[in-house]
Amino acid sequence: MQRWPVIMPVEVQLNDTPVDIGEPPAYILGLDIGGTKTAAVLGTAWGKILDRAETPTRPEEGFEASFARVCAVAEEVLRRAKHSGWQATHIGVSIGGPLDVEKGVIYSPPNLPGWDAVPLKERLEERFGIPVVVEHDGMAGALAEHRFGAGRGTKHLIFLTLGTGLGAGLILNGQPYRGASGAAGSVGHVRMAEEGPVAWGKAGSWEAFSSGTGIGRLARWRYPDLFPEGVTAKEVAARAIEQGDEAARAVLREAGEYLGRGLAMLVDILSPEMIVLGSLAVRLGDHLLGPAMKVLEREAEPSAFEAVRIVPSELGERIGDLAPIAGLMARLETKHKALR
Repeated sequence: MQRWPVIMPVEVQLNDTPVDIGEPPAYILGLDIGGTKTAAVLGTAWGKILDRAETPTRPEEGFEASFARVCAVAEEVLRRAKHSGWQATHIGVSIGGPLDVEKGVIYSPPNLPGWDAVPLKERLEERFGIPVVVEHDGMAGALAEHRFGAGRGTKHLIFLTLGTGLGAGLILNGQPYRGASGAAGSVGHVRMAEEGPVAWGKAGSWEAFSSGTGIGRLARWRYPDLFPEGVTAKEVAARAIEQGDEAARAVLREAGEYLGRGLAMLVDILSPEMIVLGSLAVRLGDHLLGPAMKVLEREAEPSAFEAVRIVPSELGERIGDLAPIAGLMARLETKHKALR
């Protein structure tokens, strides 16, 4: 049974409802910091992106060098904003965990080696002199889809990053859910099999089977004679979709089946209204989601399965631009409510 719409990344109608935080920031600098690239945007509280620039992050060069790259691209966007008469008053950051979101300290994310106990919030505030909010990319993505995308109007939403890595943002009863340690949503760390490719520090983790990194490692682990060391998910997908390579198709099918197992676990435990899937679902479509949905329907508790919608990200490739803005606005709203 197909339970998702066939969609492509398109322009979407963003929510323009005023936000009750007193006077919202007129202009926000958003930073989406990933292991491959960092994007800096100038946007508004209502999700309008006015300018954008990006740079390679290159964490292999060490934290100080990659942090300098982040600051340089941010400064370029701020320079152009000032030339247009716009002044950013807040910075929102979306970045992979583990991290302390309140203190804005980053603790060795798998995709950012060398970022060990980095006080990112403090460093950025020292550099730019304006308030900074740091948010986990899974939660920031969930907040973006909840505010601007597919999840508008839902109370119980899960967002799976499903990109280079695999993490989740949980919105339960309309509120971000972080758990006792603040690390709720680290679903990619869950072991799905005793043996398998290695990602996030263990063999057989969900991230090792179903993320972008995992698909490349799964191909190499399953078929070492057919796929070279360092093969990427993009290369596996090209061989499967464009060339009809049976081994590559089998890799995508297995990745999808493990995706379905993980989805069934989330559906059974949390019974969300919607699970939004990140970039791999948009790019690979039914090649990944077809096997996933078959397993999900077979494995999930029937009433919970009937209540959930599984959809690719409505924001598509734009989610990285909107996630840091959504994360900042959610934190400002929470602070405003606490002060009232």
